[in-house]
Amino acid sequence: MSRANPIHIVGGGLAGCEAAWQAATLGVPVVLHEMRPVRGTAAHQGDGLAELVCSNSFRSDDRDTSAIGLLHEEMRRLGSLIMGVADANQVPAGGALAVDRTGFSAAVTDAITGHPLITVERGEVDGLPPDAWDSVVIATGPLTSPGLADAIRNVTGERSLAFFDAIAPIVHRDSIDMAVAWLQSRYDKAGPGGSGADYLNCPLDRLQYDAFIDGLLAGDKVSFHEWEASTPYFDGCLPIEVMAERGRETLRHGPMKPFGLTNPHRPDRKPYAVVQLRQDNRLGTLFNMVGFQTKLKHSEQVRLFRTIPGLERAEFARLGGLHRNTYLNSPALLDPHLRLRAMPRLRFAGQITGCEGYVESAAMGLLAGRFAAAERLGRTPSVPPPATAHGALLAHITGGHIETIDAGPRSFQPMNINFGLFPPLTQTPSRSDSGERLRGTAKALAKKRALTTRALSDLEAWACERPATAAA
Repeated sequence: MSRANPIHIVGGGLAGCEAAWQAATLGVPVVLHEMRPVRGTAAHQGDGLAELVCSNSFRSDDRDTSAIGLLHEEMRRLGSLIMGVADANQVPAGGALAVDRTGFSAAVTDAITGHPLITVERGEVDGLPPDAWDSVVIATGPLTSPGLADAIRNVTGERSLAFFDAIAPIVHRDSIDMAVAWLQSRYDKAGPGGSGADYLNCPLDRLQYDAFIDGLLAGDKVSFHEWEASTPYFDGCLPIEVMAERGRETLRHGPMKPFGLTNPHRPDRKPYAVVQLRQDNRLGTLFNMVGFQTKLKHSEQVRLFRTIPGLERAEFARLGGLHRNTYLNSPALLDPHLRLRAMPRLRFAGQITGCEGYVESAAMGLLAGRFAAAERLGRTPSVPPPATAHGALLAHITGGHIETIDAGPRSFQPMNINFGLFPPLTQTPSRSDSGERLRGTAKALAKKRALTTRALSDLEAWACERPATAAA
């Protein structure tokens, strides 16, 4: 098999770009297919690669006690394009890694189009990739074009699972009333590029919160098409009105929780609830409403969100929206190298595999690119150890439990990386370095540190076993 024969990657999102970068770095030519701007989507606004259509946050960057922070670190050690560009385009966000979304997409686009072994072709792949494409990575994410989605269903014989993914509004910073709002990270926690005062906080008292919930429940919402009505939501990205329907206090213990915050305008009075906004671009001119993904109609969003103290005169750069998300029944359909069992020349990566989150999607792109390149170079791909974040997520996607319930949904659902996916420790830490017995929070943190230490050690050993990069 000629090394000159390229790997075809369908989809120019985070997973597709990471897959292309990894394969090209190993010396294998790549053709990256992106349908925008020839065919647009319901969520994208531009035609840049790796456009972030929802939040601008990659979540916690804590590599010692956070599973997502550990995944960040593993990707950095494996030469991730997505993490390198994210680090170079970060904006303050407390303990999280958030990016300037415009700068991020532009930098990824420049890196991909500037690589000598990557060719970007604009146009829709609207059906099964041609037989001549003997190695294909499909990384089309939640917005797979209908023709390709139908082709995948025909090959797999499976009905794709789906849920709705909602987009949070973005507010112009200078339209927020700072006589009411204040800057503070929860518990004053500082993160990469941050100061510990990285969120804008808008306080609500009990009466204001109750009125907001009433308005949310009564608000006019987007009507579903008949075929969409039974589509379930992913619990990690529920619209705020759906959370409110689960109980009046749900939001107050979710995205509107007031804990760890003190209002300097009224230090004698604790807010009953707080709406937080996080910086969305490097200039600090745009802030997104954290956790406020919604399916309210646009007019309802403007009316209701302007009842929030500090946002009475808010101007919105973008209002919330909703799009349908699809993913494969991957444990039944994919092998450990992310290949489609029914047609091994097709490999899948990103959200379509049933992982959730920007970083998780990019991580699966990283693995898919490496696996495809290894095969092209005549090598047997090596899967990462299960105790690493990459290995744990891969194991969930390709080996998750399947329930055989005819009348209900299967158990496989989109999943963010979390320590519940990792193999248990042989021995859980019970004492501190000084010999003191660990209890409660201290014990839980010690366990997480032990998991991350083991993961990075295993990753290092796995990376050292990898074959040397091929000569170009």
